[in-house]
Amino acid sequence: MSTTKENKGRSPWLWIPSLYFAEGMPYIIVMFVASDMYKTMGISNSVLAFWTGLLYLPWVIKPLWSPFVDMFSTKRNWIIWMQLLLAVMFFGVSFSLHLPWWFPMTLLFLWGMAFSSSTHDIAADGFYILGLTEHEQAFFTGIRSTFYRLAMIAGLGLLGIITGIIIDNTGLDSVSVNVKAVPASEMAAPINEVDISVPISTDGQTEILIFPSDVTVPLKGSSSDSSNVFFVLSSAPEEEVTVHFGQKKGSKDIALSTSGLMKFNADNWDIPQKQTIKVIGKLSGQADSQFIAKAGNIPFGWSVSIAFLGVLFVAFTLYHRYMLPRPARDREPDADEKKESYFEIFASFFRQEGILASVLFMLLYRFSEAQLTKMASPFLLDSRENGGLALSLTEKSFAYGTVGLVALLIGGISGGLLASRHGLKKWIWWMALAINLPNTVYIYMSFTMPSNLFVINSMIAIEQFGYGFGFTGYMLYMLYVAGQGKHETAHFAITTGFMALGMMIPGMMSGWIQEYLGYQQFFIYVILCTIPSFIALYFIKIKPEFGKKSESASA
Repeated sequence: MSTTKENKGRSPWLWIPSLYFAEGMPYIIVMFVASDMYKTMGISNSVLAFWTGLLYLPWVIKPLWSPFVDMFSTKRNWIIWMQLLLAVMFFGVSFSLHLPWWFPMTLLFLWGMAFSSSTHDIAADGFYILGLTEHEQAFFTGIRSTFYRLAMIAGLGLLGIITGIIIDNTGLDSVSVNVKAVPASEMAAPINEVDISVPISTDGQTEILIFPSDVTVPLKGSSSDSSNVFFVLSSAPEEEVTVHFGQKKGSKDIALSTSGLMKFNADNWDIPQKQTIKVIGKLSGQADSQFIAKAGNIPFGWSVSIAFLGVLFVAFTLYHRYMLPRPARDREPDADEKKESYFEIFASFFRQEGILASVLFMLLYRFSEAQLTKMASPFLLDSRENGGLALSLTEKSFAYGTVGLVALLIGGISGGLLASRHGLKKWIWWMALAINLPNTVYIYMSFTMPSNLFVINSMIAIEQFGYGFGFTGYMLYMLYVAGQGKHETAHFAITTGFMALGMMIPGMMSGWIQEYLGYQQFFIYVILCTIPSFIALYFIKIKPEFGKKSESASA
């Protein structure tokens, strides 16, 4: 690889942060934010994990068309056109959320987004290799992975906060209910469905009404083991209203034994719908809990946020059209170069020394994280009766977008700086430990069930720092493998294909495993899944000088 500087006229700081933020955002939306969207709209863990996991497929098979990105036009042109196409896909998802068949339609546009994004990745990663020296690649690996991860924080954090605020301020006001577990002798008289008289709203304001307003449930050993709560609306809604009811905080031994999901429309708004609360576990003394009924306009909140991303990608298209440099090596191949065998590009990748160990490493390095990532957000959002922490979308997004962001920046930049100073070989084992072991914080949270946001934010910060530091090593190793031949762009696309396959299959099965094991045992299982990554790491070879600053690179 040439160590002379070919990137004239544009500082990498002017385009690497924005390019990799733009590369990361659609990936984050497809792989992670879509899970949050489907979770808040009532899709089960197993269904959302399978379909969003399957959306990894375009990243898995993108090496099949990566040679065409090499053979036709320039990487710069591919970047600009894919960003414009991604804007169209964002607008498509936003519009589809208001359709009766919203689930298959949003999946269709997410598939289009996945193919456009994976093609954009090929061009952007190739442009990175062609536009920077080897030392610059090592130095900016931490920067690019940080801004790539920053897109994740913006998607799961800032975008989620905005969506949560919109949801909380649209639809119906939330209503909280205090629930107390008491001996049978202190139980209030039960309310039956036939006893409920709905007070019709005189001002046309639709509200959630709960009967009774204060709930008591019998302790275990009483003649009855549960209490019923009934819900109606105060007037007919203009469109269907979905009410989510579940525990917010308090004793985890007080829980719903029903789904917590209710739908009201103009035909059934005054017909009571029942939810049942009971004592579970071994609770023997009085205890309190708070439940909340929420009915924000969830489709509208997500629609506005995702439409904003469409506008953002129009802006990215215009910015990069002007700001991306024109490296001498980023050119359309001539006729003789295009004649080179399509299969030769793949064959040259697999002829590399030690390629089997490299492929196993790329498949297994994130085997644990691939499963944790799919279930981390559902765990934070899920109701306490289901083993989750019952955070609101705003609370969960705030945790990722503030404390998590700072930890990520520190971890990602630190990893890049240390690798550029001492080389990847010295730090790869520490990076593997960093990306895997902090996942134990989810074991702690699933057993202790903290409601204190400071504790939850601290746990997320630990995990995010480890991810930022550890993922830097993974990205550098892929650059190392891709840089061993003359087809850097196509070969890097192949490495990212293996990375995506290593995320897709574990991610697809994670929902079923979690629903079978429960959150506590699932997070223990996730830690056991770190073992294959360390075994694979033992067999790879890295040149000691890779990533270090050399005299020729600094000249």
